[in-house]
Amino acid sequence: MTIPWKILHIELSENIPTLPNDGDCQKIYIVFWWHGVPLGHQEIDAAQLPIPATQLLNLAVQAITPAIGDRLLSEGFNVPLSEHSECQPEIKPANFQSLLALDKPLTKLNKYESNLDESVNEMVSVVICTRNRPEQLARCLRSLKTLSPQPLEIIVVDNAPSNDETRKIVEQIPGIHYVLEPRPGLSIARNTGIRHCTGDIIAFTDDDVVVHPDWLKRLQLCFKNPEVMAITGLILPAELETESQLIFEIGLGNFGWGYHTKVFDSKFFQATKYLGVPVWRIGAGANMAFRSCCFERVGNFDERLGAGASGCSEDSELWYRILAEGGVCLYEPTAVVFHYHRREIDSLKRQMYQYMRGHVTALFVQFERYKHWGNLRRLFWSLPKYYAGLLVKGLLWGFGLQHKTYLTEILGCFGGILYYLKNRNHGNLSKY
Repeated sequence: MTIPWKILHIELSENIPTLPNDGDCQKIYIVFWWHGVPLGHQEIDAAQLPIPATQLLNLAVQAITPAIGDRLLSEGFNVPLSEHSECQPEIKPANFQSLLALDKPLTKLNKYESNLDESVNEMVSVVICTRNRPEQLARCLRSLKTLSPQPLEIIVVDNAPSNDETRKIVEQIPGIHYVLEPRPGLSIARNTGIRHCTGDIIAFTDDDVVVHPDWLKRLQLCFKNPEVMAITGLILPAELETESQLIFEIGLGNFGWGYHTKVFDSKFFQATKYLGVPVWRIGAGANMAFRSCCFERVGNFDERLGAGASGCSEDSELWYRILAEGGVCLYEPTAVVFHYHRREIDSLKRQMYQYMRGHVTALFVQFERYKHWGNLRRLFWSLPKYYAGLLVKGLLWGFGLQHKTYLTEILGCFGGILYYLKNRNHGNLSKY
């Protein structure tokens, strides 16, 4: 039986606590915040407890230094945008002396707090697509009602339901617009949501998510840059109680995008195009937003992709189109949501199969649309090389969490090839 991890959120502007002994958890996953801005996290073994406040503060400093340097210094704390190290601009070593010379660096970060008082003209529509998960949806909608400011509209797209439980949940919460979409598929549901939106910005989250109260305003502020077409944000774990959740968060790192703001533009796209642009590093569909005009420019979600179809990558394929057409995508870690990972290992394995099937399908779709050979290079060279290396690593040094879904992921890759060959003529990019 897996001993759960405990998640703690510590606000550094308040008194730093002492961490007592806790025999009910294996580790403590601590996220450090400064006036609502997440700056880093630290994993602490239960065997290290108790930890006095002074020692915890030292651990916090180590965890948040990269994010502070990224925000306050012009160089030295940059992070690579992808695993293609040969395509990265030169990153100078971190200048810790410059960081130490800063006068009250945390106080300088207060501009992120004061930014929330800025007026923003663009109105936001929020879309949640769901299917037969009324309890999760209710939890998500309750969190959306805590947003400040409230969105222009919240639209729930009920995707091919087998009962009317979702409709009943929506009827119990005022101010939610219910839309029935009888055709199954996440991309179909998202496109239906787009057609019902009236906001300048369309934000998407999932029913297994709760949002931070500042989530919407943080997204709005990022769109003050007229070049930005799409934004993603930080996804933190809501709980780490089961082996499956630990594998997803720690072993696979599927939502581990970090605490640095990252800009993905045409320069990034051109530098990585021949290797396969790693658009999956931009973020995740559980926390993303677009200018509504973006869909007029590049089209809607490809309905061959996503849950209920290929399985995944309807979001990253859309980001690929945005970059290919000269647009800019932004990852902004101050826009935060909390995700409830799959609790059961069988469910996680199905999810990872779908992830890889969708990813491979998206590579074919991207090549189909733009004839960028890097997509096929990733499929037939980079992915086999990665899985061969992972196998060798396991044989030499032992199999770890990241090997738990190894065979499932490989089967998903082959499944993606078969799925694309069967559905390659069924693409749908209709503009609303």
